Amino acid sequence: MEVEVKLRLPNSQSHQKLSNLLSPFHTTTLIQENIFFDTPTTTLAVSNAALRLRFYNLDSYAVLSFKSKPELTQGISRVEEHEEPIDPSLARSFLTDPNGLLGLSNRSQIMEKLKGEFGVDELICLGGFKNVRGVYDWKGLKLEVDETVYDFGVCYEIECESKEPERDKELIEGLLMENGIDFVYSDINKFGVFMSGKLPSK
Repeated sequence: MEVEVKLRLPNSQSHQKLSNLLSPFHTTTLIQENIFFDTPTTTLAVSNAALRLRFYNLDSYAVLSFKSKPELTQGISRVEEHEEPIDPSLARSFLTDPNGLLGLSNRSQIMEKLKGEFGVDELICLGGFKNVRGVYDWKGLKLEVDETVYDFGVCYEIECESKEPERDKELIEGLLMENGIDFVYSDINKFGVFMSGKLPSK
C-alpha cells in the first residue's frame, strides 16, 4: 500500500515560489515520461486500475507498475502498488507493440497478475504525459514538487510518501500557509486527470 500526501498548487507562480523556497533542500530533479496501457475495452480503467511504464531521465532507467484500488480523500492518497524495474530499450518497444508486454508474464509478477486475475489477453497504448519532479529533503520528509505536462495543459502538485500522512500533511500545509502559497487538496490523481482529458476545475 502506497500512502501519499497530495496537494495541488494553482499555477506556475505558486510552483516557482515553492521551488525557490525549498531550493536549499533540493536533492535531485527527475524527468519522467509516463505511458499507460489497457485492453481495448478498458478492463483496467473500469476496475479502477492502471498499468504504467515510467521512463526516467531520457531512458536512463524504467519501471513497470500496476496500481489498483485508489482512494484519495482530504489530500491523502492510498493505492495498492506493484513495481518492477525493466530494461528501458525493451520498455520503449512496447509503445509500438503493446502486446509484447504480455510476453513478460513468465518473468513479471505484474503481467502474470493481469493475465490471471483480469483476463488481459490484448493491450493497447493509451498514451501519457510528462512530469518534471523536483525532490527535496525537508524536515525528514521527501517532498516531490511536480510540474505535469498533459496534451491539454499543465498541472502543479506537491506529493510526499508517508507512514504518518495526517502529521506530515499538517507540516506541509504549515509550510505553504506560512509562506503565502495557495493550495487545495488533490481530489483526482494524475492518471485520472489524463483520462478525463481536462485539468482539475479548482
